[in-house]
Amino acid sequence: MTADELIDNFSFIDSWEDRYKYLIELGNQLPHLPDEKKTDEWRVPGCQSQVWIVPHFENTSIWFEGDSDAIIVRGIIAIVLVIFKDKPAQEILDVDVEEIFDKMGLREHITPNRRSGMLSMVDKIKYYAAQSIGN
Repeated sequence: MTADELIDNFSFIDSWEDRYKYLIELGNQLPHLPDEKKTDEWRVPGCQSQVWIVPHFENTSIWFEGDSDAIIVRGIIAIVLVIFKDKPAQEILDVDVEEIFDKMGLREHITPNRRSGMLSMVDKIKYYAAQSIGN
């Protein structure tokens, strides 16, 4: 799935309750991290729930795994991972995630704490991307 496909999927959902259900469904599809990856090294600070983002560097590409102990947050992680999927590090740095969340109609519906956590996830991913290109 791509970010554009996610935007399209959310555009077909009228009610916020149904969007919430879809968000939970996306989170349920996210593979769980094994316990050995749920360490402070991969924990995302600034999230009210437990959140872990693990980078994987392969040649010139970077990809991520993520998990949380909260079902709604797992859905947000799933969306964030789709947004950054298959992107080179520089493109990751240039992505405006809030614009994408706006297009999905999510930004105004997630709580301020979850929004703050989402931004912390994005910051962590962009940090790893910047490190991979030496910034």
